[in-house]
Amino acid sequence: MSKNKSAIDLSSVSVFSELSKRELSALERLMTEVTVADGTSLTRQGEVGREFMIITDGTARVEIDGATVAHLSSGDFFGELAIISGTPRTATVIATSSITLMVLNRREFMAMLDESNSLSKKVLVGAVKRLQINDGNKTN
Repeated sequence: MSKNKSAIDLSSVSVFSELSKRELSALERLMTEVTVADGTSLTRQGEVGREFMIITDGTARVEIDGATVAHLSSGDFFGELAIISGTPRTATVIATSSITLMVLNRREFMAMLDESNSLSKKVLVGAVKRLQINDGNKTN
């Protein structure tokens, strides 16, 4: 993985669309930009999660128990379930192209949620949707 710290227009990422310029600027300072190669495992199901990630360029697939359950692209985020709950990752996410991510560790992620009620709501709605997908996959 290569790491850079560069400005990316976070306002174009749907989860951040309602943040003020000041909130976006504060968030940007917390994040680290990371670029990885096609085929890289970004998360592994069952492992402890320490990062929240937002795709800014590229694509990835989400697998649960080896089955593909979703495809992600620019603006999508993942990793919030393990960070919020402190439980192991519920899915494996694999880059399907060269991919650029903005990454927050757990401490930074929690600080981000404390800063903005609207952002917290969006992240939590995304987490609930993922839980519903995961539950659906367990019963099918």
